[in-house]
Amino acid sequence: MFYAHTKAGVDENEWQLLDDHLIGVAKLASKFSAIFGGSDWGELVGKFHDYGKFKPDFQKKLHSNSNVIVDHKSIGARLVSDNLGQAGKLLSFCIAGHHGGLPDSTHRDLGESLDDILDKAGPYIDSVPELSSTFAPEKLPFTFTSVFQLSFFTRMLFSALVDADFLDTERYMDPEKFSKRESGPDLSVLYEALNKRISIFEPDTYINKLRCEILDHCLESAERDPGLFTLTVPTGGGKTLTSMAFALKHALKHGMRRVIYVIPYTSIIEQNAHVFKQIFPPGSVIEHHSNFDSSKLKDEEEIPSADLKHRLACENWDAPIVVTTNVQFFESLFAAKPSRCRKLHNLAGSVVILDEAQMLPVEYLKPCMRGLEELVENYNSSVVLCTATQPALQKSENFTDGLEIAAELAPDPDRMHREFKRTKLHDKGVLSLDEVAQEICGKDQGLCIVNTRARAAELFSKIKDEPGAAHLSALMCPAHRSEVLTDIRAKLASGKPCRIVSTQLIEAGVDVSFPVVIRELAGLDSIAQAAGRCNREGELPGMGQVSVFEPAEGLASHFRQAAGNAQNTLRLFPEDSFSPDAMYHFFADTYWLKSDKLDKKNVLGDLDSNKMKWDFRTAARKFRLIENEMVPVIVKYNDKAEKLLRDLVFADFPAAILRKLQQFTVQVYTHQFAALNDMGAIEIVDESYAVLVDESLYDFEAGLLVPGDISDDNFIF
Repeated sequence: MFYAHTKAGVDENEWQLLDDHLIGVAKLASKFSAIFGGSDWGELVGKFHDYGKFKPDFQKKLHSNSNVIVDHKSIGARLVSDNLGQAGKLLSFCIAGHHGGLPDSTHRDLGESLDDILDKAGPYIDSVPELSSTFAPEKLPFTFTSVFQLSFFTRMLFSALVDADFLDTERYMDPEKFSKRESGPDLSVLYEALNKRISIFEPDTYINKLRCEILDHCLESAERDPGLFTLTVPTGGGKTLTSMAFALKHALKHGMRRVIYVIPYTSIIEQNAHVFKQIFPPGSVIEHHSNFDSSKLKDEEEIPSADLKHRLACENWDAPIVVTTNVQFFESLFAAKPSRCRKLHNLAGSVVILDEAQMLPVEYLKPCMRGLEELVENYNSSVVLCTATQPALQKSENFTDGLEIAAELAPDPDRMHREFKRTKLHDKGVLSLDEVAQEICGKDQGLCIVNTRARAAELFSKIKDEPGAAHLSALMCPAHRSEVLTDIRAKLASGKPCRIVSTQLIEAGVDVSFPVVIRELAGLDSIAQAAGRCNREGELPGMGQVSVFEPAEGLASHFRQAAGNAQNTLRLFPEDSFSPDAMYHFFADTYWLKSDKLDKKNVLGDLDSNKMKWDFRTAARKFRLIENEMVPVIVKYNDKAEKLLRDLVFADFPAAILRKLQQFTVQVYTHQFAALNDMGAIEIVDESYAVLVDESLYDFEAGLLVPGDISDDNFIF
């Protein structure tokens, strides 16, 4: 008898048979790959992934309950590589990496290469039951036109394998946990719930009439064949629910499985997820982001059932609606680790909505576009680029690397822009921060948005004693920001003084409306988003006043090029600087003139070898949308936070507490975290969770006071 897994305290006759495991993984991997036509490939890679467990040394390890490491991946990888030609080379990457991650082909800087793994495989195993007869080279499920498509297919197949392996192992090792996995309600149930919500919308105002027109047009467009779409909806046009309505109807029309809603900022992901959770039944929506690393949690047996199901669904995105971030989504597309890749096969047969699509990172634009193209062309998905400021990503003579856009989903974006126009832009030129402060103080109600946390704190210090002065930045915990926003809305509604200094976080998904907005020079898309916080409902008798200024103290380096492109566009389109033509010009400058820098780290080069010498780990290491990693610090913001922290200290099973504590965390860069730690300002609870113990460093107006001597450029958002 050959075995795959054992369990402590279980007799040998109850160990998992290796044949059972191989068949179980093969069936699951085949099922997961079927959505993109690769069921035979999934079955084959599943059958051979643990071929090395037939080795006598491995079986001896199981019987002796030894901790000795016995390589069981190399023989299976070499077997397919030796016998299946190019198909075998592709499969060998998956088998060789199913525990440690997809390897580089030859490089050894990041661990064993595929060549190393194949070289150490050793002799083949004699008398393996029923396996030798299964060899058969399989055709690809699509006609490939680039080598990148082959490497992408390899990663998708790898995803199907590692998820199948995790699940079949869990089914044996922890059947109770496995039984708690659910895929959630059917999309038809969700569509019915959304229809119930939108049925109450009335065209009772001019703006609401336009919103209903956009919604109706998108629902009609949902009948279109799958493809890559744009949805250009002016700020305040209701794009969140409109895009979801399109996605659900489109998915039902074409037999798709889920909607993946991708948001650029962690700061608003919970807000959008909350909107969806109010509409859809329990178990429909998961939100997946990086505020806490779930791998640190130890308490699955004590987590409330709903929380456990949510966490399990986050592992592989097996849910009807997934709300996630640009970082999580795109870094997963180019990941190498099994845990990051598990979800990828569930992107197939999905509708992907990229909210605020203009936020795609320029330095990684080509890899992002190629990944989106693959999902549409070969994995039965549709992608919607959803924004008020549509980036010029369409393929053209001037931009041959662009995307083939199937259709615009909104009715006549030029007309909608004119109809929704509620502001007039003024260029104030160069202003010192003292002059900007005077501008703010000269208005009873006004919003000033600047590019960095540090500048927001500095400017706020100049107006903090004015009536109605308040500050917003990501250095404030979400609970703090929520309270400030509630107070802001109340003051705006009652006509009381309201003078706000904020970072960019207020520009995306925050429903406020000021009569005056002042914006530090940045990209034109950011300036337009700021304008969306002015006269939002058309409540003013005339146009809302939006001003842009260049700080005399200088721009942070990260913003200089986009700001320069914006200035060029403002000069060319002085009458209507936010028009679709103006936006197209701005993004054409941003992308077309930088076509040699749209894959700054040559990620695609690592995945484009026609000899299949792909470097998956190197590509994954390069593809980091946030260069400086961030770490959550828990702050004792109020009595509720303090109670949760007391409970956390004594909790054997802290997952549910940590989820509630997300409202009291501030994300800081690693060097800022190190500075706080060096000065004794934080304490590590249970070797995992950082808590701010120097409460003097949390200001109830400005948020976390990060130690000085840190570059202003690092305080973005």
